[in-house]
Amino acid sequence: MSNDDADDLIFKALGHRVRRRLLDLLKAEPRTTGHLCDLLPELDRCTVMQHLGVLEAAGLVIAERRGRERWNHLDALPIQAIHERWIGPYAAYAAAMLSKLKQQVEA
Repeated sequence: MSNDDADDLIFKALGHRVRRRLLDLLKAEPRTTGHLCDLLPELDRCTVMQHLGVLEAAGLVIAERRGRERWNHLDALPIQAIHERWIGPYAAYAAAMLSKLKQQVEA
Protein backbone atom coordinates (compact mmCIF):
# COMPACT_ATOMS: atom_id res chain seq x y z
CA MET A 1 0.00 0.00 0.00
CA SER A 2 1.36 3.42 -0.93
CA ASN A 3 1.69 6.27 1.54
CA ASP A 4 -1.14 8.09 -0.21
CA ASP A 5 -3.43 5.06 0.15
CA ALA A 6 -2.54 4.80 3.84
CA ASP A 7 -3.23 8.53 4.30
CA ASP A 8 -6.60 8.11 2.58
CA LEU A 9 -7.55 5.40 5.08
CA ILE A 10 -6.50 7.59 8.00
CA PHE A 11 -8.41 10.64 6.75
CA LYS A 12 -11.46 8.46 6.08
CA ALA A 13 -11.26 7.05 9.59
CA LEU A 14 -10.90 10.50 11.15
CA GLY A 15 -13.72 11.87 9.00
CA HIS A 16 -16.53 10.45 11.14
CA ARG A 17 -17.43 11.87 14.55
CA VAL A 18 -18.12 8.45 16.09
CA ARG A 19 -14.68 7.21 15.14
CA ARG A 20 -13.07 10.36 16.55
CA ARG A 21 -15.05 9.80 19.74
CA LEU A 22 -13.82 6.20 19.92
CA LEU A 23 -10.24 7.41 19.54
CA ASP A 24 -10.80 9.96 22.30
CA LEU A 25 -12.07 7.18 24.56
CA LEU A 26 -9.03 5.04 23.75
CA LYS A 27 -6.61 7.92 24.32
CA ALA A 28 -6.92 7.58 28.08
CA GLU A 29 -6.50 3.79 28.19
CA PRO A 30 -7.17 0.59 26.24
CA ARG A 31 -10.78 -0.55 26.52
CA THR A 32 -12.75 -3.65 25.72
CA THR A 33 -15.26 -3.53 22.92
CA GLY A 34 -18.01 -4.13 25.48
CA HIS A 35 -16.87 -1.15 27.52
CA LEU A 36 -16.82 1.05 24.41
CA CYS A 37 -20.36 -0.10 23.63
CA ASP A 38 -21.41 0.84 27.17
CA LEU A 39 -19.89 4.30 26.70
CA LEU A 40 -21.78 4.78 23.41
CA PRO A 41 -25.32 3.67 24.35
CA GLU A 42 -26.83 5.37 21.30
CA LEU A 43 -25.06 2.82 19.06
CA ASP A 44 -25.57 -0.92 18.83
CA ARG A 45 -22.63 -3.30 19.16
CA CYS A 46 -22.55 -4.06 15.42
CA THR A 47 -22.16 -0.36 14.59
CA VAL A 48 -19.36 0.08 17.14
CA MET A 49 -17.60 -2.97 15.67
CA GLN A 50 -17.90 -1.54 12.14
CA HIS A 51 -16.33 1.74 13.26
CA LEU A 52 -13.56 -0.12 15.06
CA GLY A 53 -12.94 -2.06 11.84
CA VAL A 54 -12.40 1.16 9.91
CA LEU A 55 -10.04 2.41 12.61
CA GLU A 56 -8.14 -0.90 12.52
CA ALA A 57 -7.85 -0.79 8.72
CA ALA A 58 -6.33 2.69 9.04
CA GLY A 59 -3.86 1.44 11.65
CA LEU A 60 -5.27 3.69 14.36
CA VAL A 61 -6.53 0.87 16.58
CA ILE A 62 -4.82 -2.37 17.47
CA ALA A 63 -7.10 -5.14 18.75
CA GLU A 64 -5.84 -7.74 21.18
CA ARG A 65 -7.77 -10.87 22.15
CA ARG A 66 -7.62 -11.84 25.81
CA GLY A 67 -9.83 -14.83 26.32
CA ARG A 68 -13.35 -13.78 25.38
CA GLU A 69 -12.52 -10.09 25.50
CA ARG A 70 -11.24 -7.91 22.70
CA TRP A 71 -9.07 -5.08 23.97
CA ASN A 72 -8.69 -2.04 21.73
CA HIS A 73 -5.52 0.05 21.91
CA LEU A 74 -4.92 3.43 20.30
CA ASP A 75 -1.95 3.61 17.93
CA ALA A 76 -1.24 7.32 17.55
CA LEU A 77 1.73 6.89 15.20
CA PRO A 78 -0.36 7.28 12.01
CA ILE A 79 -1.79 10.54 13.39
CA GLN A 80 1.74 11.73 14.19
CA ALA A 81 2.79 10.95 10.62
CA ILE A 82 -0.15 13.00 9.29
CA HIS A 83 0.87 15.83 11.61
CA GLU A 84 4.46 15.74 10.39
CA ARG A 85 3.44 15.68 6.74
CA TRP A 86 0.52 18.11 6.72
CA ILE A 87 -0.08 20.08 9.88
CA GLY A 88 3.47 20.85 11.03
CA PRO A 89 4.67 22.42 7.77
CA TYR A 90 1.49 24.49 7.36
CA ALA A 91 1.65 25.66 10.97
CA ALA A 92 5.30 26.66 10.53
CA TYR A 93 4.41 28.55 7.35
CA ALA A 94 1.55 30.38 9.08
CA ALA A 95 3.77 31.28 12.05
CA ALA A 96 6.44 32.62 9.70
CA MET A 97 3.87 34.73 7.86
CA LEU A 98 2.55 36.15 11.16
CA SER A 99 6.10 36.95 12.26
CA LYS A 100 6.76 38.71 8.97
CA LEU A 101 3.51 40.68 9.31
CA LYS A 102 4.45 41.69 12.87
CA GLN A 103 7.85 42.94 11.69
CA GLN A 104 6.22 44.96 8.91
CA VAL A 105 3.67 46.51 11.28
CA GLU A 106 6.37 47.40 13.83
CA ALA A 107 8.59 48.95 11.16
